Amino acid sequence: MPLKRIIVQQFRNIKACDIELSSGFNFLIGVNGSGKTSLLEAIYLLGHGRSFKSSLTGRIIQNDCPELFIHGRFLTSDQFELPIGINKQRDGTTEVKIGGQSGQKLAQLTQVLPLQLIHPEGFDLLTDGPKFRRAFIDWGVFYTEPKFYEAWGRFKRLSKQRNALLKTASSYRELKYWDNEMAALAEQISEWRANYVEQLLEEARDICKDFLPEFDIQINYYRGWDKNTPYQEILEGNFERDQALGYTFSGPNKADLKIKVNGTPVEDVLSRGQLKLMVCALRVAQGQHLTKVTGKQCIYLIDDFASELDSQRRQRLADCLKSTGAQVFVSSITEGQIADMVDENGKMFHVEHGTIEPK
Repeated sequence: MPLKRIIVQQFRNIKACDIELSSGFNFLIGVNGSGKTSLLEAIYLLGHGRSFKSSLTGRIIQNDCPELFIHGRFLTSDQFELPIGINKQRDGTTEVKIGGQSGQKLAQLTQVLPLQLIHPEGFDLLTDGPKFRRAFIDWGVFYTEPKFYEAWGRFKRLSKQRNALLKTASSYRELKYWDNEMAALAEQISEWRANYVEQLLEEARDICKDFLPEFDIQINYYRGWDKNTPYQEILEGNFERDQALGYTFSGPNKADLKIKVNGTPVEDVLSRGQLKLMVCALRVAQGQHLTKVTGKQCIYLIDDFASELDSQRRQRLADCLKSTGAQVFVSSITEGQIADMVDENGKMFHVEHGTIEPK
């Protein structure tokens, strides 16, 4: 289920491009600043409705242009070519089209085009705060639990209402009605997440062992509050503390993955190259699990493939990606860095000054 074609207009330094793609590997070769990352960013925006580099729409629209367009033709599991597209204007207005129908939601676009991004700043999954690991978990739950998106959105809205009430409530009774629904949602969200992590680890353990055989890696799910206490009791018991803080301290909004190597936090043990392999292992495991559960193939975007990886580690990652049968986009400065990945099914593109041409 790959992208067959991508059309980009007025995005970053890409004025216009229209290219036919390989269902396997697509290599983007060019010097820094040529537009390689911009094309990956455009594909990411097509699947997520946002850039992975900037939250400001004005910064990704080409100078002196009022809007940007990104269109793709996506091959479905029954071999039907589905047109998808997104238009963003400088005032922040976004229009999504799927199958020629406008007014579609970003969540529907995301369902159509599952993407995994591996880029030089991707270490935050392992080394930064819990929000990155929650997002990692929720990526998978979104695709495997149809009701998750709505439930998680409802919980976050209730949490905002509760935090507002904490500032004025004179007793817990004023919050109990809201807390009953919040508690039910929190328990369900936590159950979905825990089940997903348990299933994902079956995939991740083998890949981690292949990528980093010298380490014993432990991954555990923390739901955001004491595992032996119902969330309703947490909300009631912590009312005074939450009121003093001005917000709800515990809950699924605090969930995390605890990742250790030989019993020690990963950032204290692994080198940058090893951290990148660990991130790659987790991302590929997610993609493989997605395919196993839903039948959908994930598309992988790998920016600056050679960064932090020696030739042996690059080969390990390349072999693993090839074994998935997924569509992969790889950016690299030179052809030599990706030589071992090239086969008769792949396509290579030369990128220079925002112009993208097949080689």
